[in-house]
Amino acid sequence: MMSPGNRIRILIVDDHEVVREGLKVLLEPERDFEVVAETGLGSEVPELVTRTRPDVVLLDARLPDISGPQICRSLRESHPEARVIILTSYTEDDLVEACIRAGAKGYLVKDVERFWLKQSIRAVSRGEAALSPQVAGKVLDRVRDELVPTGARQTLNRTQLAILRLMARGYSNREIGAEVHLSENTVKTHVQSIFGKLGAHNRVEAVMLASRRNLI
Repeated sequence: MMSPGNRIRILIVDDHEVVREGLKVLLEPERDFEVVAETGLGSEVPELVTRTRPDVVLLDARLPDISGPQICRSLRESHPEARVIILTSYTEDDLVEACIRAGAKGYLVKDVERFWLKQSIRAVSRGEAALSPQVAGKVLDRVRDELVPTGARQTLNRTQLAILRLMARGYSNREIGAEVHLSENTVKTHVQSIFGKLGAHNRVEAVMLASRRNLI
């Protein structure tokens, strides 16, 4: 949920000072953004999150002391309201999947366009997901190679399957509603049902699991 005043509070976590400074220069001029803290160490993240209450954490996947997936798991348990976007140079399949399963709501590569980075922060702050195209393709290719459980398609009805396909294309709940002729609240209800049926914690994981089962 966005902070009072409709400003998105952002914590930057990257072990390269020049990257942190560059992100601040990029993000701070935006009227709906507020960079509340920065650090180069994963060990400092819990205290900073407790003290500054960020809406979005921009997190490098590999830090000198603690891994990205470890930080994601810790925040999911202690501060679930702080949504994590991995912003990194690393795109190994295992790392991407580990971060998403640990609770990251987005995974972006550092060559991401400025506009897409800002829009991704806004989307994740609203509870949506964000993946760089090259990462999404790698993840989907990998999970499609895994075993497909028998009868998995029967767990979702036709409306939910349609919603899942639109989720995979990055549509917001409002955009999905316009496509399938349902209210935004009804779409939200279906999305939560999809999460429950698939055993997913967020949109990215739902798309991964649905792809694994050849639902999309």
